[in-house]
Amino acid sequence: MVVGDFAKEADTIVIGSGPGGYVAAIRAAQTGQKVIIIEKDQIGGVCLNVGCIPSKAMISVGKEVAKTKAENPYGLKYGESSIDFKALQNWKDNEVVRKLTSGIKALLKKNKVEIIQGEAMFTSDKTIHVLKEDELGETFSFKHAIIATGSRPLQLPGIEFNDNIIDSTGLLNLTTLPKSLIIVGGGYIGMELAGAYANLGSKVTVIEAKSRILNEFDSDLVKPVIKSMKEKGIQIITEAKVESCMDSKLVTLTYSKDGETKTLSAEKVAVLIGRKPNTDQISLELAGVKVDQQGLIPVDEQGRTNKSNIYAIGDIVAGPALAHKASFEAKVAAEAIAGYKGVAVDYSVIPTVCYTYPEIATVGLTENEAKEKGIEVKKAKFMFQSNGRALSMDEKEGFVRLISDKKTGLLIGAQMVGPEVSELVNEMSLAIENLMTAEDLVLTIHNHPSLSETFMDAAEMLLDQGIHQ
Repeated sequence: MVVGDFAKEADTIVIGSGPGGYVAAIRAAQTGQKVIIIEKDQIGGVCLNVGCIPSKAMISVGKEVAKTKAENPYGLKYGESSIDFKALQNWKDNEVVRKLTSGIKALLKKNKVEIIQGEAMFTSDKTIHVLKEDELGETFSFKHAIIATGSRPLQLPGIEFNDNIIDSTGLLNLTTLPKSLIIVGGGYIGMELAGAYANLGSKVTVIEAKSRILNEFDSDLVKPVIKSMKEKGIQIITEAKVESCMDSKLVTLTYSKDGETKTLSAEKVAVLIGRKPNTDQISLELAGVKVDQQGLIPVDEQGRTNKSNIYAIGDIVAGPALAHKASFEAKVAAEAIAGYKGVAVDYSVIPTVCYTYPEIATVGLTENEAKEKGIEVKKAKFMFQSNGRALSMDEKEGFVRLISDKKTGLLIGAQMVGPEVSELVNEMSLAIENLMTAEDLVLTIHNHPSLSETFMDAAEMLLDQGIHQ
């Protein structure tokens, strides 16, 4: 959006238009603030353009392709299937990403938020200078600022990105489907895209430095995923350190494991080892905003930095780098600026989801985390293989596990792996947020047959009333 003339002063300036930034701008405008949002790249940020949304589009298509190739027990047979990769990318970019980003632009306009395209740099704790292409730039003054600049992919030391050695953005925007692909990094981004590309037809190898993939999740949640990955032909190499990448006709990756040096070759190598906060290019020092050794900005429970009129949200503050976390922090910061009383971020009930097959989802405390806090727990696990809806979908892998405080009966955590748990987890988020007990779940009538009945069954087990165990 290009605007000829716009005010040089604002109540609140938001830097970045990702799921943190655009939500902050809209919520601030709704509270009566005059808001400017500054974006140096694409409206919607990484999540909508080259992250959460396009990756899930490719994952969904990959699952459809996989269905045509997999044997099934109910007699359905498919003909020879193929994927037009160019058509897939066109659909992802135009029918999914573009519709959402254009929708965000419309929402910003509807809420009278000014959009400024350019690169923002603080010049003081009250002013920002915006560099624009082919222009001298412009300076804006503000009463408050919300920094929502997000993060960028980490690189391996000594290995530069190019057309064949790529980051997550490059992997999502390939123009042709690679016959072979090496993914460095077995975290949730790496494993989600490993599954997607394997389903689409690539031969995928995963290199992980730690002892297992998806190390951030309990091991029993990951076992069904590893089983599924191996069935897809994905090779997983753990406890391996990447030494170098040489790009020729194929990319040759050298790694060390168990004291030996080995090599692998593939058409593409994707380095997906984590992300770095974007706090090093906006002149925070001129605003007097403190940054820690990891590049994160320390904030209070409302997102306020050491400068009382400047806030920070999303990937640039402590906590998991999740879009929904950023959006929640955004609303808290905007309302704190507006003077709302009692608003604060509570990180105890943030769902985390990995869109592998089967999906993994967690919320609240694990058993170990609860014990570390001195909470005596009670737990119950219910298997999807005992759930009628899961069996009727031929999706019987996995389980749900509920954790309750043995003393109070309050539900304090849930972990699950299985069909559609990315959707199911929100029931448990609501239950934990609202201080519900296992009895509350049992007294809530769940429709039959449904996957969500697994929560009712697990809750019955917590009360020693299990019917279907």
